Amino acid sequence: MRRRDFIKAITGSLTAWPFAARAQQSAVPVVGFLGSASASPFAPMVAAFQDGLNQLGYVDGHNLTVEYHWAEGNYDQLPWLAADLVNRRVAAIVSAGAPAALAAKNATTTIPIVFLSGVDPARVGIISALDHPSANITGVANLTNGLIAKQIELLHEALPGTTLIAVLVNRRNPNHVQEIADTRESQVPLGIKTTILEASTMRDLNTAFVKARELQVGALVVGTDAFFNGVRRELAALAMSNRLPTIHQLREFVTAGGLMSYGAKLVEAYRSVGLYTGRVLRGEKPADLPIQVSTKFELIVNLKTAEALDVKIPNSLLSRADEVIE
Repeated sequence: MRRRDFIKAITGSLTAWPFAARAQQSAVPVVGFLGSASASPFAPMVAAFQDGLNQLGYVDGHNLTVEYHWAEGNYDQLPWLAADLVNRRVAAIVSAGAPAALAAKNATTTIPIVFLSGVDPARVGIISALDHPSANITGVANLTNGLIAKQIELLHEALPGTTLIAVLVNRRNPNHVQEIADTRESQVPLGIKTTILEASTMRDLNTAFVKARELQVGALVVGTDAFFNGVRRELAALAMSNRLPTIHQLREFVTAGGLMSYGAKLVEAYRSVGLYTGRVLRGEKPADLPIQVSTKFELIVNLKTAEALDVKIPNSLLSRADEVIE
């Protein structure tokens, strides 16, 4: 080969290399993760989601890229965050929570969506029925906020002298409609009355605890909400300073200082979401993946918090607890 031809060949290959590299890089699928909450308190759930992906051979930063969009509890941000993921032409959208799933559904009818919802996804319009995924939507129904009646019952068992129990909801969250209905329809123990408190900001939260004190609320059920998830330590501190026993839907609230929790295992649910996302990336259609419904629930009790609040948890309740934090 003549020197001129050799230099031309080398120059051509060097020019083509960046394009080849970019083409190879673009072949790595991108998954959009749309979260209603904040990144930091959601770390255990993200780790579980990543673990589910890993089980099917997908590793973020290696053969997969996950783009995280967090609404920081501001639900009005979800539509444009979902639209941005659609504009990026991601391979799939993972929606953390019912509000995020609804935003993703409204943004695309073609990109596969894998959701996790703490409310019946058929009841809020994410899908048409639990036994029938939509054309591009499937996921996990972690029905924690259908458990309000049971949570009230557990509070009554732990605090038999309580006559008024409040349920804390966020009206910016579509879930609140079902939570209020569940509260009103609950067959509460004899002598127990319920009331609704509302909060969507820290200022609201402080106001809600002031109102609880004025109403002489004896215990508090904290509803399902991304904002509440993100401020669970602040919630525990407010409950402690106001001497108000609380029950939550997630274990993470109890480890942060809440009294009790009763609900499904959120970490396990997000592992299932990761597995479903991996299956979608392998080519399976969302319509062929049945909605998974959580059927196993756990009761967690924090005895350290109980002692600080002078609450004597009966042995009948402790014996049924899946975990007791001392």
